[in-house]
Amino acid sequence: MTQKQEEKVNPSTQQYLDIKAQYKDYLIFYRMGDFYELFFEDAAVAANALDLVLTKRGTYKGKPIPMCGVPFHAYENYLARLIHQGFKVAIAEQTETPEEAKKRGRNALVKREVIRLVTAGTLTEDNLLKPRENNYLMAIQRQADILGFAWLDLSTGDFFTKSVVFEPRFLEREIYDVLSKTDPSEIIVSDALVTDPQTYKVFGIYREKLTVLPLARFNFENAKKRIESFFEISSAEVFGSFSKAEICAAGIVLDYVDSTQMHEKPRIKNIIRSSDAKNMQIDASTRRNLELTESLSGSRKDSLLSAIDLTVTNAGARLLTNRLLNPSIDVHEINNRLDAVSFFMAAPEIRGLIRSLFKQTADMERIVIRLSVNRGSPKDIASL
Repeated sequence: MTQKQEEKVNPSTQQYLDIKAQYKDYLIFYRMGDFYELFFEDAAVAANALDLVLTKRGTYKGKPIPMCGVPFHAYENYLARLIHQGFKVAIAEQTETPEEAKKRGRNALVKREVIRLVTAGTLTEDNLLKPRENNYLMAIQRQADILGFAWLDLSTGDFFTKSVVFEPRFLEREIYDVLSKTDPSEIIVSDALVTDPQTYKVFGIYREKLTVLPLARFNFENAKKRIESFFEISSAEVFGSFSKAEICAAGIVLDYVDSTQMHEKPRIKNIIRSSDAKNMQIDASTRRNLELTESLSGSRKDSLLSAIDLTVTNAGARLLTNRLLNPSIDVHEINNRLDAVSFFMAAPEIRGLIRSLFKQTADMERIVIRLSVNRGSPKDIASL
């Protein structure tokens, strides 16, 4: 066999290599019939993470190609395990049938392309999410002396921003307070920010959640245009007054969502600026010692939330958690909440009826999002 013959690559293998070259940081779920196959180093990594049998299929440069696979009908269970272990996955789907491929030629290869990038902060499926908790994707960016935060729960559409002054004496504490309160699943930062001596220590604590992008991606003008284009508005200012750092962070979040969802447009709510003036400020250390949402051991059990959470819907549980972490100091809002509690305490029959109806209610927020990105099921439509 000549050297030229040894280097000839099987068309299917070349198709896989071309896709992998575009998504080097992702494990490739490569659809082949009734299975998603993984090859080369991806196969070795996935086999170890999922306790799968590592086999071989074909050769490349004279060596067997490692392979493992998961059945298509049950792939979400394996996908969830990979995401929860910190991996990112690219779904490479067959975009035509074998019959359609044959019309282009007897030996024509079935077309495949990546239809979605799955990361910890961009999940929408119920079995990949914690139903009673928010799942935030956050971006952080510095503009001059301001550090901007933007965080989105893609599964519900809730979108928030916040700014802090880039003051070295308090910066680590400020960043940690925001991160510990929101508990994002994925944090997008620039390579410049993550290596900044004033911030790298706190980001080191969250390194397993970081997605680091080139600083060039964090451009204010591009971010502003992204927001205006996504929401189809003339100016981002229609949502309120935001710092340039917040605009930049929010634009990066939307840009990342667009790239991972392959241009499917989720139904995201208007951006809300998180206001320190309306909520009690509780620093991370105090919040931890008060055991508001988790005990000192790190579990939800024995926390204040576990003691008072009698909600019967997932959306209600998420709302209760957010109110507990962000206690209102607005007298009007507090009195309205107390009036509602007083009403239902005095009307047990109405309370019981409404709770029984709520128990039959599906998670509308997440259903609407799934439908908006074409991942809804017949069950979702029936629930709506």
